[in-house]
Amino acid sequence: MKTTIEKANYCLNCKIKPCSQKGCPLENDIPEFIKQIKEENYKEAYKILSKTTVLPGICGRICPHMKQCQGACIRGIKGNPVSIGELEAIVFDKTVKNNKALLDCWKEEIKKQKDAKKVAIIGGGPAGLTASAFLAKAGIDVTIYEKYNYLGGLLVHGIPEFRLSKDIVKKTVDNILELGIKVKYNQELGKNLNLEELQKTYDAIFLAIGANISTKMGIEGEELKGVFGGNELLEYNMHPNYEGKTVLVIGGGNVAIDCARTAKKKGAKEVKIIYRRAREQMPAEDEEVEQALNENIEFLFQNNITKIIPDNQGNVEKVELIKTELIQKEGESRLVPVNIENSNYNIKADYVIMALGSKPASFVNKLGLELNKYGNVKINEFYQTSNPKIYAGGDLAGVKGTVAWAANSGREAAKSILERL
Repeated sequence: MKTTIEKANYCLNCKIKPCSQKGCPLENDIPEFIKQIKEENYKEAYKILSKTTVLPGICGRICPHMKQCQGACIRGIKGNPVSIGELEAIVFDKTVKNNKALLDCWKEEIKKQKDAKKVAIIGGGPAGLTASAFLAKAGIDVTIYEKYNYLGGLLVHGIPEFRLSKDIVKKTVDNILELGIKVKYNQELGKNLNLEELQKTYDAIFLAIGANISTKMGIEGEELKGVFGGNELLEYNMHPNYEGKTVLVIGGGNVAIDCARTAKKKGAKEVKIIYRRAREQMPAEDEEVEQALNENIEFLFQNNITKIIPDNQGNVEKVELIKTELIQKEGESRLVPVNIENSNYNIKADYVIMALGSKPASFVNKLGLELNKYGNVKINEFYQTSNPKIYAGGDLAGVKGTVAWAANSGREAAKSILERL
């Protein structure tokens, strides 16, 4: 087992920094923070990270590192890449002992403004928290409006405890709030929070409410008892009794893996993940797939679900699957799955969990903002919506679906807001 210093010394400290410039959505200065670890100067390493991110303890644990920073690492060409994610998490753990670590780190940069501009952040997930921090650092009077009685968004209710400790999220949030950010809990757009009223009070508004309504396939039997949306199961933690049951999870991303592993840990007899492409095309991190396999979760690659079949009481009894082949189509960047004629077959199931992606809640249609063809709030290159006073980021705006990309949108939106104000 290598020590932290040995893992840090494995880094070549490349001058071209592909891990930062190509691999990291936040463009963290990876070689430089690792250089500080080599000298056992963890506070300086944290300070370097804090120039670009306020979520190192989280991104270091849950980012798809092999598809981002570690996937771009020069070391990975002929061997194993540097353990960038692990080293980032270690910096957070060694540095953030109290809720003032970020405040202390930024104290020389924090601006004080007499008549500070006021910005409302709607949603306290990765995008909202990051935007809040960078705005507060610049002296803006920031208030977060959050629909729950806690901050963190999907970091709390979308990622199981076995992947991300709630204590790490709490430490991260507490550090951000120490910057002087105000929070109003149990405030939800479309219910007790009005966007028009907020515009009268604030100089700018940043929407970061996510998009957590599970996408449906439009197949027969999707409305049966025992069919669930993966995003909702994780968010509201209202799982059925999995004990002794057979659970099928449809999808190939981290939500699918999280749902499958949760069902298995809660006593499901059999858990199978159905994915219409090959393993190489799965968006889920390889490490997550390996952990699922180690927990005896079965993968049925190149299979597509065509129908959910009920029993006499209207509950799920079995599903019809069809095998697929992957072909290259003109204009497509990756192989496309095509159903193989007459390859249909049925397998037993007690529950079916749809984890195929997500979309914004229906009330977003009533916000008076222009939407794109996918139902996301449309933004320009400055993260502005069709209302120039309102900005949007994260899943709501269709930003790439990782925590780091959501955080990037929050930080860049904050920059745009500051330029306008």
